[in-house]
Amino acid sequence: MIFKMASKSRIFYVSIPCVIIAFLCCLFVLSAQVNGKKKEELLGERVQQLMDWSNKRAIIRMNGDKFRQYVKATPRNYSVIIMMTAMQPQRQCSVCRQVSDEFQILANSWRYSQSYSNKLFFASVDYDEGHDVFKALKVTSAPSVIHFPPKGKPKRSDTFDIQRLGFQAEQLAKWVAERTDAGIRVFRPPNYSGTIALGILLTMVAGFLYFRRNNLEFLYNKTMWGVASLSIVFAMTSGQMWNHIRGPPYAHRNPQTGQVSYIHGSSQGQFVAETHIVILLHAAVTIGMILLNKNSITEGDIRKRRVVVAIALGTVVIFFSLLLSVFRAKYQGYPYSFLIK
Repeated sequence: MIFKMASKSRIFYVSIPCVIIAFLCCLFVLSAQVNGKKKEELLGERVQQLMDWSNKRAIIRMNGDKFRQYVKATPRNYSVIIMMTAMQPQRQCSVCRQVSDEFQILANSWRYSQSYSNKLFFASVDYDEGHDVFKALKVTSAPSVIHFPPKGKPKRSDTFDIQRLGFQAEQLAKWVAERTDAGIRVFRPPNYSGTIALGILLTMVAGFLYFRRNNLEFLYNKTMWGVASLSIVFAMTSGQMWNHIRGPPYAHRNPQTGQVSYIHGSSQGQFVAETHIVILLHAAVTIGMILLNKNSITEGDIRKRRVVVAIALGTVVIFFSLLLSVFRAKYQGYPYSFLIK
């Protein structure tokens, strides 16, 4: 009898911890399910809000609070492409407007495409509305385009290289497809300005030839054709075609120091101002060479000829040295220089 009571008490004492453990496990499972449902509901509300904003405007404008709530917060099952910009007039960021126009074309193309879904959103953060976002992301210059993946933090390849690839919507779409697997076919609004300008130019040329139809000797002017040929050569050798394809900014202003750079510090990019500088340097060297060549075969006062030769030679030496210094600035480590380093 005593043995039976002892065994029953032992069973009773052993079963109490088991019941407590089972109860705690049930509580843990239930709390996990509740938390999972809450996260799903929160994610659904977040996605729905982003869809509502995206349906109104292809690019969602964000400040610091929206960025932390809809981009940094987890869970997240969508990608966000954010343009960090500075559009206020006092910032004097001319390239920000150009990048914004291309970014708008890309976002509109995605919004009206057949593959449009809630897995990809486009947003922008202006420095004056979200400087804390710039500080948190350690972004020191604008514009900048960054991809925030559904999981994890952005990697180095999630930042679009504007200086190397340009900022055309087609290049941005190709980069977005690589990062998100979302193929975007860019649709540009029709632009008839080029056609109209060409039509006006042809009309002016035709009208000029018509009024000068009895005197067309200027068409045989060697100087005119020489100047026209040199202008084309200067435009092509200075990188004007690269500017047309890549669409670089005119210059770059350091947002911290305010210093303006007209020469790009890398051989992989250039500014529009740099093209104009190179054209002027090439033109000055060419004019000096023409004066040297022409003055050597003309007859006249020997003193005047010597003065012209000295001026022409000085022009060639100085401007060629400047041209070589620009080349050295872009190609770091180039060993040769002439007068100016």
